[in-house]
Amino acid sequence: MSRLLVCPPDFFGIEYEINPWMRLSNRVDHARAVAQWQILMGIFEKDLGVVLERLSPVPGLPDLVFTANAGLVVGRTAVVSRFRYPERQREETHVEQWFREQGYEVVRIEAGLHFEGAGDLLGFSDTWFGGYRQRSDIGVYPILSERFHREIIPLELVDSRFYHLDTCFCPLSGGELLYYPTAFDRYGRQVIAERIPDELRFAVPDEEAITFACNAVCVGKHVVLPAGCPTTQVWLHSRGYVTHPVLLDEFIKSGGAAKCLTLALD
Repeated sequence: MSRLLVCPPDFFGIEYEINPWMRLSNRVDHARAVAQWQILMGIFEKDLGVVLERLSPVPGLPDLVFTANAGLVVGRTAVVSRFRYPERQREETHVEQWFREQGYEVVRIEAGLHFEGAGDLLGFSDTWFGGYRQRSDIGVYPILSERFHREIIPLELVDSRFYHLDTCFCPLSGGELLYYPTAFDRYGRQVIAERIPDELRFAVPDEEAITFACNAVCVGKHVVLPAGCPTTQVWLHSRGYVTHPVLLDEFIKSGGAAKCLTLALD
């Protein structure tokens, strides 16, 4: 997490409804959103020493700001997303061009399969987890597993509010996990319990799950997360993490927070 791809929210807003959080009637306060984004970026750059690479915003692509969905980066290979909804599919060409200009080898998922990048594929050094059903297709994970020689465990997302894995599942640098159990089916909960010891798992309470406590960014022993998650912060402190709460309610209106606004490039 020493380099992140981000996109300024110049054209961010709610122009359509493709998840339960988005309502055209719930307008974004643009000036407030810009201020919140700048504060978040300041924490990454000034407090945590993260290098930020900026993707140019594009009129008519309001969700380009959520760069976690742009793709998946492994070394110098970038897997560009194939979005499920037409409203976001125009982002793909813009993102692919950026990666090519930066010298990445670009991989495209075959037509007919949907994959929404690091929003749905997360994990630890030895094991990755892939969210499916809401946005990404389970069939993409055997392909990526073979390509990158990593075990990928599919997790079915059963609550439409938690449509990407990164809204309800946050691996931490020390091997711990923040997660919201009811976002997964019974099998998924069982697999998570088998792979991650109980003492390393924190089940985020309901009221903090909907504040997107799991949509956090872990940089070493620092965790940047949305404001309003005190119980989660207490647990993180008990594990030796330093927390950086940031007010991100304008982005939560669209179904995203700290993690959605970043894509790890390393």
